Amino acid sequence: MKLTIIGATPPDFTQNDPDGKPISLSNFRGKYLLIDFWASWCAPCRAENPNVVKAYAKYHEKGFEILGVSLDNERGRENWLNAIKKDGLAWTQVSDLKYWNNEVARKYGISSIPQNFLLDPTGKIVGKNLRGETLSKKLEEIFNK
Repeated sequence: MKLTIIGATPPDFTQNDPDGKPISLSNFRGKYLLIDFWASWCAPCRAENPNVVKAYAKYHEKGFEILGVSLDNERGRENWLNAIKKDGLAWTQVSDLKYWNNEVARKYGISSIPQNFLLDPTGKIVGKNLRGETLSKKLEEIFNK
């Protein structure tokens, strides 16, 4: 768990996007990045998505990115793709479609979702499990200095 404490630099990873293109965490260095663990079947995740969409719309132009890591499985691939579309998740999405055995989720100690980590441009964790108004306030603090 030392890998995911505030101030730590979490381990790099690579997973495929819906088109099969490998995406690495390190691709996002230099920007504020929210690593968002979620799944199409997770009601609390889907309920949180409008807040994340709003934050992305407000801060993306200022250097805020999101990397969605889905805990869907192979049978749920279509549900995953439909949820991305239906919820308006315009940012990069990845998954190995291994459900709770998702390699990134295991590496990051994820045991419930939604969960997220906010990284600064150097790749250090500066926030964890930021939802709703808490996410908005943290991003406002960062981008309106």
